[in-house]
Amino acid sequence: MKLKLDFDDLANDFFDNTRLAGIVAPLKSYQFCWHLNHLLHFDFRINNDIEIQLQKKKRNYYFSVFEYREPVGSLVHYLYNNQFDGEYLLPEFRHLDFLWLMKGDTVPDAYFQQILDSVKTIAGVQLVMELTNEKIKNKGHLIF
Repeated sequence: MKLKLDFDDLANDFFDNTRLAGIVAPLKSYQFCWHLNHLLHFDFRINNDIEIQLQKKKRNYYFSVFEYREPVGSLVHYLYNNQFDGEYLLPEFRHLDFLWLMKGDTVPDAYFQQILDSVKTIAGVQLVMELTNEKIKNKGHLIF
């Protein structure tokens, strides 16, 4: 008997109890993280252990992921680069530069909105929007 991995179930489990935002900010990832850390008193750090690697057209593409764990509770923030060398982590959202995933604990609407409003104040940020799971075609690309 062959065992088969159900990627839809895996994606649904991964995205259970998460919030996702898309951000247009033509900044380098380290600059954007510096702004977030300074503004929100977070401590985003690159986590090379969960870097996303995709293979397209016989080439490997690497999408960096920055991580911040809140000191109280179990909420973890992940900031993904959506673009690397002309390829996109989520091709359906080519216009987005960053994807911000909040996972591990319930994210109240007021807290999520406060984060989005704060990000909008950063110089260079052009758009901040919530992405719903139904809009994401390539959910599996965000799973590490």
